[in-house]
Amino acid sequence: MLRSCTSKRSLQSLLHHHHRRCRQNPQFPIFNPRHFSSSPGPPSSDAELRKYIGYTLLVLGSAAATYYSFPFSENARDKKAQLFRYAPLPDDLHTVSNWSGTHEVRTRTFLQPESIEELEGIVKEANVRKHKIRPVGSGLSPNGIGLTRAGMVNLALMDKVLSVDKEKKRVTVQAGIRVQQLVDEIKEFGITLQNFASIREQQIGGIVQVGAHGTGARLPPIDEQVISMKLVTPAKGTIEISKEKDPELFYLARCGLGGLGVVAEVTLQCVERQELVEHTFLSNMKDIKKNHKKFLSENKHVKYLYIPYTDAVVVVTCNPMSKRKGPPKNKPKYTTEEALQHVQDLYLESLTKYRGQVTDSGSPDEPEIVELSFTELRDKLLAMDPLNKEHVIKVNKAEAEYWRKSEGYRVGWSDEILGFDCGGHQWVSETCFPAGTLSKPSMKDLEYIEELMQLIEKESVPAPAPIEQRWTACSKSRMSPAYSSADDDIFSWVGIIMYLPTMDARQRRQITEEFFHYRHMTQAQLWDHYSAFEHWAKIEVPKDKEELAALQERLKKKFPVDAYNQARKELDPNRILSNNMLEKLFPSSEAV
Repeated sequence: MLRSCTSKRSLQSLLHHHHRRCRQNPQFPIFNPRHFSSSPGPPSSDAELRKYIGYTLLVLGSAAATYYSFPFSENARDKKAQLFRYAPLPDDLHTVSNWSGTHEVRTRTFLQPESIEELEGIVKEANVRKHKIRPVGSGLSPNGIGLTRAGMVNLALMDKVLSVDKEKKRVTVQAGIRVQQLVDEIKEFGITLQNFASIREQQIGGIVQVGAHGTGARLPPIDEQVISMKLVTPAKGTIEISKEKDPELFYLARCGLGGLGVVAEVTLQCVERQELVEHTFLSNMKDIKKNHKKFLSENKHVKYLYIPYTDAVVVVTCNPMSKRKGPPKNKPKYTTEEALQHVQDLYLESLTKYRGQVTDSGSPDEPEIVELSFTELRDKLLAMDPLNKEHVIKVNKAEAEYWRKSEGYRVGWSDEILGFDCGGHQWVSETCFPAGTLSKPSMKDLEYIEELMQLIEKESVPAPAPIEQRWTACSKSRMSPAYSSADDDIFSWVGIIMYLPTMDARQRRQITEEFFHYRHMTQAQLWDHYSAFEHWAKIEVPKDKEELAALQERLKKKFPVDAYNQARKELDPNRILSNNMLEKLFPSSEAV
């Protein structure tokens, strides 16, 4: 039966969304002094008038000051503040935010069908009523690409494996199934997904539609694993598309950003399940340049983690374990505790500097530091002074030392090994650009990084680590940032980051402003020169009209925007699957 979320609690339990505690700005009525008669009166009338106006403004000012300084009780977080009273929000209004806590909407419509028949009914009714139901997945996209206050549909309850073809290594699933759930259910057949992004909580429909990727110069983005899909469209109902059945629409809709139909079912090409050997070691740019071509060609998976204001480059490679050699016999030189020691020492030192006295076990209001992981320690360190360049440099150097003592090997299945702890709340911008071919890398990927590092140091950007660089083969999906018609082309993906390690609204706002300044500088200096385009799940819509117009023109040069808009017009003429982001990025000719 169709379920519509009726409380924040049910939404959180089904989607694992992080709901930030926030309070709304007060909507004060505008005070207009009463117009008094201009008829003559006692000489003191003007003074009396000014006095009463002054008293009134004083009362209003005191009320405002009290509002902003008085601590809110826990149960007041969802109340709108009005002058002298509270007004509770409607019970049917739900807060939905992305995982990073950077984008949030409130909506009355959040639908979760349990079958394709129910989904078809929802889409049909919404189209008749011209009511928006934007498809949203697990809410993991940093830019909240699936969010809209007008209404959303989520397939978390459509999460079944429908069929498995062990011989062809293919699996058909409902699009709401999460990546980790899928790999857990098909491992008994000896198969798994070809590649993984950093985390496993994405719904399959979402991870495909935004063109997500893992790493490996021989491996394409995840959308390339899709060999057929079933779309529920507002205008044409449910349609099945594949390489053989309507290939033009298939290659357009495979990375369709949720704008061409609700992806209901997906058939994926899988691979044999293998154990991988992960090798992590510390290098530097000089050695990277010498070995870069070999690293790309000889490793199934490879990524670099750069640490600003240091020469350290963390190299992580992953390859199938040799059945003949077995697992590596090298033992790590340091234990996990020893690797963390330098970071813990800096944490205690910083506590003393920023918070005063500290005992051997840390501040009384802090957990035991031995219980904190590296990323948790980094978040706490950065939270002390996130925009102080010198402090950030100390944290970065501690991270380099952590990785130096974490060198070694790890063996595990691909879904265990290929993940990456991304840390806490964050702003991130990731660009994709051509890097030559597998047989002849252009080395533009390393030039990009060198220019980026020079920019950071020249502009004194308080840039935390890591700057992550990954590679993929090309995609044939026309809306993919890694699209190419040449099979041998490879693409590099580079992500810059700033963490939001605090819930303090003022500090988060300051970090946000600094991040967008950082991002703007990289855009101005690097993007056009390297033909770099942002990941669809990380692109942000400019508020400035001229910047938006420039972005729209830039997107038209890379992507088939006219064909995409024509398909939207045919499949979703009332734009019920759209949101403000899609309308801004791909305005129709009529709107323009």
